[in-house]
Amino acid sequence: MQEVQVKEVARREKGRVFFRFDNGTEFTLYRSEIRGLPQAESMLLMTEDAYLPVSLYEKILTEIVGKRAKKRALFLLERMDRTESQLCEKLRQNGYPEECVAAAVEYVKQYHYIDDLRYAKQYIRYHQQKKSSQRLKMDLMKKGVGREQIEQALAEEFVSDERAQIAELLEKRHYDAAQADRREQQRMYQFLMRRGFKSSDILAVMREEHFFDEF
Repeated sequence: MQEVQVKEVARREKGRVFFRFDNGTEFTLYRSEIRGLPQAESMLLMTEDAYLPVSLYEKILTEIVGKRAKKRALFLLERMDRTESQLCEKLRQNGYPEECVAAAVEYVKQYHYIDDLRYAKQYIRYHQQKKSSQRLKMDLMKKGVGREQIEQALAEEFVSDERAQIAELLEKRHYDAAQADRREQQRMYQFLMRRGFKSSDILAVMREEHFFDEF
């Protein structure tokens, strides 16, 4: 009979028991979940270096931890839209093993509860009046969206005139060209650069509006 070795067992609060196996997999079970298993008593008393049949191990991953991971994924997506990468990371933080994370993500993808292209389009529509296309691209990459999906989303959704955005931001920040000294000009220039706008566009707008001293 094939078995996996238990390398660590830890009793935790709220009736939970943590298990770590020799293959690196870790998961936590509630005592109520353990009591419904064929070897409930032995699992409740299990210590380090004990062995668990592979059939039972796989049953736990599929029917208990895996199902819980799917429910957790749905709950997380009800609270806010997430990218696939963000959802995976959140499930890992919640203590779910990789096989359960992968199964949960595939489950929600089947019903289009996560869609990175849709997420990227929505993000661009919402933020494009305040951020440059380059900044939007960087933000989406940090969220785990793929380059091809970002490029497609930008091509379909980004309609902002970046020079008009720069002029609007200068106005919103009450930038007074007549009163600004060199230090204030540089501060505003750096602010716009951090937003991802191109230096050439920033300087073009500031010069056009007499916002920036000539170099």
